[in-house]
Amino acid sequence: MDRRDFIRTLGAAAGGAMRIGASAGTPVRKSAEVSQDDSSDSLLAGVCDIHLHCLPDSRPRCIDELSLAKQAKQAGYRGLMYKSNDWSCHDRASLIRLILPDFEVFGSLCMNRVHGDKVNVYAAEQALKTTGSLCRCIWMPTLSSVWQHQCDKLPGLGIPVLDRQGHVLPEVIRVMELCAEADIIFATGHSSPRESLILARKAKEIGIRKFVVTHVNSLIWKMTRGQILQAVDLGAFVEYCYLPRLWGPGTGNPQFEHQSREEFLNYVQTVPERSFISTDLGQLGNPNPIDGMRACIRELLDAGIPQKNIDCMVRHTPAFLIGLNRKERKMKQ
Repeated sequence: MDRRDFIRTLGAAAGGAMRIGASAGTPVRKSAEVSQDDSSDSLLAGVCDIHLHCLPDSRPRCIDELSLAKQAKQAGYRGLMYKSNDWSCHDRASLIRLILPDFEVFGSLCMNRVHGDKVNVYAAEQALKTTGSLCRCIWMPTLSSVWQHQCDKLPGLGIPVLDRQGHVLPEVIRVMELCAEADIIFATGHSSPRESLILARKAKEIGIRKFVVTHVNSLIWKMTRGQILQAVDLGAFVEYCYLPRLWGPGTGNPQFEHQSREEFLNYVQTVPERSFISTDLGQLGNPNPIDGMRACIRELLDAGIPQKNIDCMVRHTPAFLIGLNRKERKMKQ
């Protein structure tokens, strides 16, 4: 779906989600349509999922942003924040709110190649000026990161966040300052664990309240317990993604190794008061993000994770990070 088709969809009275074929090998159903019990599922009340990939996008996705927002609202979610590796989605969030004025939908911006060969300060400035002030996160390079290029042996060097001496680049510092001024998330994107810790030190120096180290339980970005605690000591929030529990053979991401339940639970119990869980779902062939979040919460409950910790990770902390709890909750600085 391109931008023009998306706007036509917004004007339609009924926007149905497309169905994709189910296949074996994952613990939850693979479909763009959410399970029918969503409207009465108290597990999802008040949830905020702030890392999602939907159409329109430059990669195949299982559902569009408007349809997912409608489903999430019906399921009892408090809010969503969309992510696209290439295109802005904070501007589309303002259109979705015309259809769903009483639902909290936000977007974000990734500093990838589509914005140039280095972190683009001007793109960040314009994102923050966009109608509605709905850009609530600026991610450092993801698929264009130096670390991603090194690990996947991609052509070119990637977009750096550090200079050759390991210092944070001036343009990255300026984006940090913009995020601090706007009180929005500065996220490490696909930076390496080492790069993320260096960024965390600089973020603490600048005074960013909402510095996030992303998907620390996933693939080449996995952090050790010691690294996670070091990041938190520097003022970071850490994100765990449920997606690794759902990939592997027979899934939308068959090339990646399935993460065990034990490993996932070890991560989420490390420092729950400074952590949050996102699904990172939306890929074609993977479950609907709402079904993924439901499966995640059930897994946490079955493992005996305290309800207060679950609430912190899927409700309170993500709500704080996207600016919903400014009057309700003060986070530890």
